[in-house]
Amino acid sequence: MATEKKIEVGGQAVIEGVMMRGPEYIATAIRRKDESIEIRKEKFTSVTKNNKFLGLPIIRGFVSLVEMMIIGIKTLNFSASRAELDWEEEKDKKKNKSKFREKSEEVLSYIFAFGLAFLLFAFLPYQIAGWMKLAKENVYFNLFAGSIRILFFVLYVWIISKMKDVYRIFEYHGAEHKSVFAYEHKSDLSAKFVQKFSTLHPRCGTSFIFFVLLISILVFSIVDTVFAYYFGVPTILTRLGYHFLMIPIISGISYEVLKLSGRNIDHWLVKIMTAPGLALQRITTQEPDDKQIETAVIAMKCALELDISQYDNLTFLNK
Repeated sequence: MATEKKIEVGGQAVIEGVMMRGPEYIATAIRRKDESIEIRKEKFTSVTKNNKFLGLPIIRGFVSLVEMMIIGIKTLNFSASRAELDWEEEKDKKKNKSKFREKSEEVLSYIFAFGLAFLLFAFLPYQIAGWMKLAKENVYFNLFAGSIRILFFVLYVWIISKMKDVYRIFEYHGAEHKSVFAYEHKSDLSAKFVQKFSTLHPRCGTSFIFFVLLISILVFSIVDTVFAYYFGVPTILTRLGYHFLMIPIISGISYEVLKLSGRNIDHWLVKIMTAPGLALQRITTQEPDDKQIETAVIAMKCALELDISQYDNLTFLNK
C-alpha cells in the first residue's frame, strides 16, 4: 500500500494577518478593522524546482532563503498598505507627503535596519572579542563572538516584543504555528480545535536562525584557522569580509539541517538541536485569539486550495 505523501505548509506573520505557502500557492489573509478578511493568492514555483543546479543540496538552501526574504518583505509591505487604510490619521498624513518623500523615508528605514543589524550582529561581536584579546585564538574567538551575537539577537527580540504592534504580530505568529500543527495532525480546523495546539513549532524560521548562528561558529572557526595558517591573524574587517562571503554556504547547510530535522522530529539529537529555537519562540510567538486563528486558517486553506466556502465576508485581491 502506497504511503500518503506529506504536504508541508509554512508561513509568516504579517501586520494583522498571516502569509502561508503551500506546494503551488502563496496566500496572505489580512483582517481589516471591519472584521472582513482580504486575501491575496499567487501561484509560486521556486527556481530550485526548475533548475537542476540551483536545486542541489546547500545551493538550494541559500536560493530558498533569498526567495523567502523577497516574498517576506513584499508580503509585509502589502499588509502594511492594507493596514494603512484603517489608520485614518496615517492615511491623512500620507496624503500630504510627496511620492519622493515617501520613497526616501522607505529607503532610509531599510538603510537604518541593515546598519543596525550590521552593528549588532557583525561588527560589535567581533570588536568585543578583539578587546578580549582572542584574535589569535580562532576557535575561542568565534565561540565568544558567536555567543555575543546570540545574546544580542535574543535581547533584540525580547526588547521589540514589548512593543504593542510587534506583540500583535507575534500573536499572529502563534496563530500560524497552531494552524500548521492542526493541519499536520489532521485536526478539525475550527478555532476551537486549533487553539489546543502549541505555538512552538520546530520548523519555524526562528529555529533556522539559530541553526545559522550555531553552524557559523563551527564554519568560521575552521576558515579562520586555515586563513591564519597561510596569511597570519586576520583583522576584524578582513574577518568580516570573508565571513560575509561564507553566508551562502552557512545558510545552505542550515537549510539542509532544518529539512533533515523536520523529517526526524522525534529523534533525541534533533530535539536537542531545535531546543534553542523553540525556547526563543516563547518570545516570538504568543497565544492568539480565535479571530487570529481563523485568519491563519483561511490563509493556509487558500495556499493548499482547500474549501473556504464556510467563511463569510472574504475578498480576494488580484495583483
